[in-house]
Amino acid sequence: MPIELKMPALSPTMEEGTLAKWLVKEGDVVRSGDLLAEIETDKATMEFEAVDEGTIGEILVAEGSEGVKVGTAIATIIGEDEDAAAPAKAAAPAESKAAPAPQQADAPKAETPTQEAPKQEAPKQEALAKADTAPAPSEGDRIKASPLARRLAQQQGVDLASLSGSGPNGRVVKADLADAKPGAKAPEPAPAKPADAAPVAKTPASDAKAAPASPPPTATSDIPHEASKLSNMRKVIARRLTESKQQVPHIYLTVDIRLDALLKLRGELNTALEARGVKLSVNDMLIKALALSLLEVPSCNVQFAGDQLLTFSRADISVAVSIPGGLITPVVADAGNKGLAGIATEIKDLAARAKAGKLQPHEYQGGTASLSNMGMFGIKQFEAVINPPQAMIMAIGAGEQRPYVIDGKLDVATVMSATGSFDHRAIDGADGAQLMAAFKRLVENPLGLVA
Repeated sequence: MPIELKMPALSPTMEEGTLAKWLVKEGDVVRSGDLLAEIETDKATMEFEAVDEGTIGEILVAEGSEGVKVGTAIATIIGEDEDAAAPAKAAAPAESKAAPAPQQADAPKAETPTQEAPKQEAPKQEALAKADTAPAPSEGDRIKASPLARRLAQQQGVDLASLSGSGPNGRVVKADLADAKPGAKAPEPAPAKPADAAPVAKTPASDAKAAPASPPPTATSDIPHEASKLSNMRKVIARRLTESKQQVPHIYLTVDIRLDALLKLRGELNTALEARGVKLSVNDMLIKALALSLLEVPSCNVQFAGDQLLTFSRADISVAVSIPGGLITPVVADAGNKGLAGIATEIKDLAARAKAGKLQPHEYQGGTASLSNMGMFGIKQFEAVINPPQAMIMAIGAGEQRPYVIDGKLDVATVMSATGSFDHRAIDGADGAQLMAAFKRLVENPLGLVA
């Protein structure tokens, strides 16, 4: 029996994905561990490996197909002792049962081709030749096309029946619409001979005039704009953060922190680390400060879990990194017990691979708390949304020259605002205040970060 390759769940939150690229083709021999395809998840583009040996029998989902549900069969692998044509032969009866064509209803004998007389083979071959020259194959009254191709055709006003599909089994895919002209009409079918007369299925594309191709006008329909489909990542961000604001009672606590001592220490450490090719950023030092604060105030290093409260023994800090199309949070594991140089090297590598879409799931999942720094954009202060199931996130604003009281006298200092967002189901205001005080003390007395 052919083995079905199914769309894998490459992360715990993955429900569907995009089959970005096939790295094999039908007839290729593969072994366990060979790369089969590149799949876009909600967070990154990952490679899909073979776990069985055999020959690629049939590719069921064309590359570029979006919204492929986890568990959907995307291809088949044939064993050494099996016929390469077996999948196609086995698939034909299944398709005929699911959606019988009109011709099958009128001629039930066609379901048992092995019992027909030899003289019937010629008409069958002629019918197959006609099917090969048709602009777009159809299943009953439905044109075979990928979901993405259907959406693009609707947006561009292209009749799918006018296109020749280049995908598996003649399926119309995204690439087939590249040169298609809007408003293209399907070719008129030639008059059928009496002997060949058969009911002609009416395609949805033929009703294009009766149904509008775009939604009804809205109040802003006359404003020039460009509509783009949400990526998988943006869909997940939208869903998770909406759930966070709806389900998690946020409490926000803000402190102003003097940065002069930290900036001075950073300059001295960078001078000492220059020979090693390491350069510390303020963010690296803040990651360490947050991790030590969580270890000092363990009542904030927690997670709400329904009827349980999980308290963690180490601080894994998720760091918000902006990437094309969204946001990802690579995790610095056990940051409280790592040196500043190690944190700087690790976060530089994680951020680079995050922007390239090459992070592995364990590198961006988990974390006991998050840190989001928008100081480099000149943002003075903001309140970040908690990333469930975590119970807190620290939002860092820009360091700037401000009037500041030092030793009872008004002076000018470099000050930043830090705002902690806490899940009030798990963390009380007093506990959150202790964490903010510990964070402020560590940043203003940064020798504690290297002790």
